[in-house]
Amino acid sequence: MTPAPRHRPRHLAAVVDHPWWTALAAVMLALIVLFALWDWNWFKGPVERAVEARTGRSFEIERLDVGLGRVATVRADALRLGNADWSEQPLMASTERLEFGLDVPSLLFRGEILIPDIRLAKPRLRLETGPEGGNWEFGESDDDGTPPRLGRLWVEDGQLLFVDAARDTEIEVDIASRAPRRAHAAPPVVLDGGGRWRGSDFRLRGRAESPLGLRDIGQPYRIDLRASAGATHAHARGALVNVFRLRDFDLSLALSGDDLEDLYPLLGIALPPTPPYSLDGRFRRDGDTWRYDGFTGKVGDSDLGGDASVTVGGERPFFRAQLTSKLLDFDDLAGFIGGDPQADDEGTGQQARQAADGRVLPDTPYRLEKLNAMNADVRLRAQRIESPALPLDDMDGRLLLEDGLVRLEPLNFGAAGGEIRSSIRMNARDQPIRTRMDAELRGLDLGRLFPDAELAQEATGDIAGHVAIAGSGNSIARMLGSADGDIAIGMGRGKISNLLLELAGIDIAEALAFLLTGDRVIPVRCAFGDFTVQDGVMEARALAFDTTDTIIVGEGRISLREETLDLLLRPRPKDRSILTLRSPLVVDGTFADPDIRPDLGRLGLRGALAVTLGSIAPPAALLATIEMGGGEDSDCGGEYAK
Repeated sequence: MTPAPRHRPRHLAAVVDHPWWTALAAVMLALIVLFALWDWNWFKGPVERAVEARTGRSFEIERLDVGLGRVATVRADALRLGNADWSEQPLMASTERLEFGLDVPSLLFRGEILIPDIRLAKPRLRLETGPEGGNWEFGESDDDGTPPRLGRLWVEDGQLLFVDAARDTEIEVDIASRAPRRAHAAPPVVLDGGGRWRGSDFRLRGRAESPLGLRDIGQPYRIDLRASAGATHAHARGALVNVFRLRDFDLSLALSGDDLEDLYPLLGIALPPTPPYSLDGRFRRDGDTWRYDGFTGKVGDSDLGGDASVTVGGERPFFRAQLTSKLLDFDDLAGFIGGDPQADDEGTGQQARQAADGRVLPDTPYRLEKLNAMNADVRLRAQRIESPALPLDDMDGRLLLEDGLVRLEPLNFGAAGGEIRSSIRMNARDQPIRTRMDAELRGLDLGRLFPDAELAQEATGDIAGHVAIAGSGNSIARMLGSADGDIAIGMGRGKISNLLLELAGIDIAEALAFLLTGDRVIPVRCAFGDFTVQDGVMEARALAFDTTDTIIVGEGRISLREETLDLLLRPRPKDRSILTLRSPLVVDGTFADPDIRPDLGRLGLRGALAVTLGSIAPPAALLATIEMGGGEDSDCGGEYAK
């Protein structure tokens, strides 16, 4: 009798009928159990040693965990990267948590490391410079492997600290990611922070591309940042290449502030004091040369444009600029000569304070450290000059600065229809500064020299002259106060108001006649003033003004050191006039408050004589005031009288 077959349970039958699948399932189950119970912190040691080998810095992970899936999620807590050996701070970077995804199929089947997302919570990064460069320089890597492909980075509550102790710079910036404008694009970051930049208060805010863009030093990294240091403001927008070395970039840069001189402590560029400015141009770098090209804007009330550059790497920075202005307000150039470009109409500027002290010549000392801080070659051309006090038309100047030697060659002005051609040399290698000035005046029109004087509107005549002086001093006033040399000025034939001459000689009868019936002009034969300058005092060698009506001869001195006048002018008529009180004129006072008056002693004596004679007989009194003329022509001579 055949025994009846035994029936196996269904699940046992499946195992017997499909042994390989059963084995695979068992392995998978075992792996699941293994991964579920596995302590991923076992990998901390190998990872830490790998990072230390690549960077040469200490590296620590407090906790490590992995979430399995098609894209595995790796989480690491409390990461810390050590700093360079020379730094006093032990950590260069840290983060509270690092979380990233790892595409498992790409790793298994293509051998490619693909990390779609990275998230950082409270990362802290310290960048600093030291005796051996920057702490971000890890040396050469011997790893030629393919770098991982990184997708998007999200930063939460990050901070970046940059320290350059040698330049008194410390800036701390908060960094946080923001949603991108386009789907699947890398999230940009916003920045907001501040600190000190070269000793000045500094503020920075703006927007930049994802920090992952910094990995590829060959690709442009776009930024839009606004920074301020004190009253100086900058807005940079554009692209950088190799951000940490700043080797190549092309940015639009807007600059504004109260004074271009404030750029000296910030950038090391020595510029003179200026009124408030606002400029915008293209900022880029070409090797060791930083360029600011095609900029336009305003400095004070003047428009200004051109190209500027600074070349570094030598013993001194070399500043070059080609500048143009369509309308230049001459007051904006006051800082170039030691004046105050910030002077205002309320009399609160430096020039107003000097005037209150009875001084006119600029006495602001030149900053010698600035004159020796860099070399320069700057050309400025102004098509038109706004200068109510001076009849200037245009300007062409070039400043050359080499190892403390300043040359203004040329420094030319169109003035009153003529021209002033000059050159100035200042040697800041000597203490005090030694300065020499040579100037030629040609074709200056007499009437245009005094455009606001009603009596000079009908005056004509070409004025010429030359100035050759040298002096020592660390300001314009001190240099002129010690000057030696020669100053000469003259005019050939022209015309001038006869009323002006009659008032100068106090010829009452003729002056009243002209006032009642109208002025007339008379020919000028010549005019000439020749001064020797010694120790800041101009002594008149010859001073004459000769017309068909009157000769005025003069003598005396002008002190550039004390800013005082001491001249005596003697008018001598060539006609006959009654009621004349022809007495010498005294020109005295200060540059700030000059005074022109008759010599009261001689005038009083002549008036007393007339009163005495008048008490005897009126005709005799009139006779005493009659000038018979006959004054001899003065010997104007020389090239200026031709």
